[in-house]
Amino acid sequence: MAEELNERIAKFLAKALAVMCVRNTSLEGIHAGICPVTHTGDYSDVVVIDATGRRIPWTRVSRIDDDEMRDLMRQVVNRLYTAHLYIDDPGLNGVLGWAEMLAKRWDEPKLDETTMEDIRRTRELQRMYQSNGE
Repeated sequence: MAEELNERIAKFLAKALAVMCVRNTSLEGIHAGICPVTHTGDYSDVVVIDATGRRIPWTRVSRIDDDEMRDLMRQVVNRLYTAHLYIDDPGLNGVLGWAEMLAKRWDEPKLDETTMEDIRRTRELQRMYQSNGE
């Protein structure tokens, strides 16, 4: 029962924090551009021609530059930091409830395999260090 409740809370927080800390950031400005049309469905038929005349396949184009990425990461980190610092504040709970409503139609969260692999690898390293140190 407690595990079920923890999972429900984690799903709620994942969606609400995604809206609050990622969705409504400078990412919106990057996303607001014109999306190219593709007939193949995989964008292999789309190219970008830059100022030097290079034809760059859409699948190889960087759609966010270093400054935009840096700004986005600062916003996300600052918002996550603020949320963690004020996690027990009733005002934040209201914001999270509002954010959850915006994400109501989103897919349910699931465990990320890359992160899980990192966790498994780290656990194994910790076990190795503990057994070597004893």
